[in-house]
Amino acid sequence: MAWNLKHLTGGTIILRNKDFIILYRGKDFLPHGVKQSVIKQEARVDAQQVQEEEARLTVIDSLQMFTDLPSEETSAGTFREYLDFQLNHVQETTENNLGMVELEAEKHRLEKELKDQERRLSILMKKIERSNEALAKLHSSWNPSEQSADKELLTEEERMVFRKIGLKMDEHVLLGRRGIFDGVIEEIHQHWKHKEIVKVITKQNQAYQITYTSMLLEVETGGMLIATQKLTNSHAIILYRGKNYRRPTKSSPSNLLSKREALRRSVEVQRRGSMKYYVWERQKSIEDLQWRLANVIRKIRELTV
Repeated sequence: MAWNLKHLTGGTIILRNKDFIILYRGKDFLPHGVKQSVIKQEARVDAQQVQEEEARLTVIDSLQMFTDLPSEETSAGTFREYLDFQLNHVQETTENNLGMVELEAEKHRLEKELKDQERRLSILMKKIERSNEALAKLHSSWNPSEQSADKELLTEEERMVFRKIGLKMDEHVLLGRRGIFDGVIEEIHQHWKHKEIVKVITKQNQAYQITYTSMLLEVETGGMLIATQKLTNSHAIILYRGKNYRRPTKSSPSNLLSKREALRRSVEVQRRGSMKYYVWERQKSIEDLQWRLANVIRKIRELTV
């Protein structure tokens, strides 16, 4: 559609997208009536020039017959000189003007797109700041426990036995997207009420995340970390309650996040990670637009010199 409009109207396409098409009429645009008058006037001038050229040639031939002047062909002041000038200079000037219009349109489009990308980047940065403030507010209500210095000692044989027992267990505690919160610690103590070993399943894949989760569970529950084992699609954390285990009077700790707060934290962390990726994409697009805009400006300067 844009191509048809360009050739039907004779304009220049400035912008084209799925919503609208912008056409530039050009500096030499004329209404239809004026254009027809100009065409007729140019035709009369061309015809008059042709008649003048024929009369000039007739006079030159007559003078050569009566005065025997040598016939020297020259184009100075003739209609042929005018046509040569139009062919050599006017067409080149028109092509340069068209090239300049296209470069100016490309420059305008790149500047507009660059401004839009910078605006979107600033919006993303403000959203990341608000997300950081929300996470800081959630973390302020979370106070991890300190690890006890008095820990039981287990031999390697005991650890091997507890590891095998834990891996064979069907009952387990599943860690979801909320991570560790007060309900997870309460469920672990419920398992320890009947058995000495508890198996915790986590879907985390990074080694540092699994290590941090296992150490945090060991501290918050007061138990002993036996092993972390990679399974088919997850990891298993084996915890032993200890020989001197005593069930706490309040199984749900107050220093951890609640279930609702843990979900909010998980959503904010995921949201912030997505926004950081989009920030990286915006910065990459801005660098590319700046490089293209610099090339267009350089071409415009070359044409104007």
